[in-house]
Amino acid sequence: MKQRWLTGFAGGAATFFCASLLSSSAWASIPPQPGVLNYVEGQAAIGGQVLGPNSVGNVKLSAGESLSTQNGKAELLLTPGVFLRIGGNSEIQMLSPDIVNTVLTLQRGRALVEVDRIYTSNNVRINENGASVQLTKAGLYDFDADHGQVRVFDGAAQVQAAGRNMDLKKDHELVLAGNLKSHKFDEKAHQDDFFRWASLRSSYLADANVDAARQYTGAATYGYGGAYPASYNAGWDGTGWYWDPWFSAYTFIPGDGIFYSPFGWGFYSPWFVGAVPFYGYGGHFYHQFGPGYHSMYAGFNNPGLRSGFVGNAHSVSGSSFRGGAGFQSSGFHAAGGGFHGGGGGGFHGGGGGGGRR
Repeated sequence: MKQRWLTGFAGGAATFFCASLLSSSAWASIPPQPGVLNYVEGQAAIGGQVLGPNSVGNVKLSAGESLSTQNGKAELLLTPGVFLRIGGNSEIQMLSPDIVNTVLTLQRGRALVEVDRIYTSNNVRINENGASVQLTKAGLYDFDADHGQVRVFDGAAQVQAAGRNMDLKKDHELVLAGNLKSHKFDEKAHQDDFFRWASLRSSYLADANVDAARQYTGAATYGYGGAYPASYNAGWDGTGWYWDPWFSAYTFIPGDGIFYSPFGWGFYSPWFVGAVPFYGYGGHFYHQFGPGYHSMYAGFNNPGLRSGFVGNAHSVSGSSFRGGAGFQSSGFHAAGGGFHGGGGGGFHGGGGGGGRR
């Protein structure tokens, strides 16, 4: 899981963008691992350490430490493809930041966990009000310590509580008191401001994925008659977290295929990122996440292709959509031309190719 660094600046554009980057949280100083802070807004702290934009990618929640918010929100990396977000007036403690056993306790407030990909070897577990909830499938999980509730918008979980083991499935919630019996809930009724913020945050990271994944494609054969990259650029390590300084965050890049988040945003591997059009993109720019942000990519996948995957974080992989008149047959990413040259381009030249086009 490697960070992505910039090369190839030139001229006045370099001076302007370097100044912007160096005055912000554009650079990560620690490798991606469970507990790394990936976003923060408002009032948040780890112990006595107040968190701000420059903490992103530079601060980790270690075993025994707690992240708390007042009028603020924060996002942590867990295992690759799993993001944990906490709302205002919340506190979460890290028990084990190990990549195989990733365990946290929500002590108060709210947390949403977005699982875009998880392996059977991962023990990702959130404790709440004496219960322990293991996330077993890709999906979206809502934890509310103040009301003693756990909801599964999508996915599946195994709950250990009061000496009992039980399964919690999609569209079901569990009150961690009384008879511990799960029941269905109205998903739309619980899509509150925190839920919508998490969806917006997910869309932002999906855009970062598109930006970052393109930098790991090698000699490309996109365009009319082409389908997928012939090789990967140096620095590619397969599935994992990758730092994108233009978005000031780590994003998830799968090793193959496309993974849709439970919010419906796509996370593309370098092999498949050519399927995303470049309408309005025009090269690298430094991005700030704000309340008016909206992803430019979410509407690309047509309903016929997308309906079987959205909301379930399923993967499109293998050769199903490669070549011919399929998913990537014509695209907007040409080798050395179009909006973004395959050998570099934008304001960031990756070892050759054109500038911003």
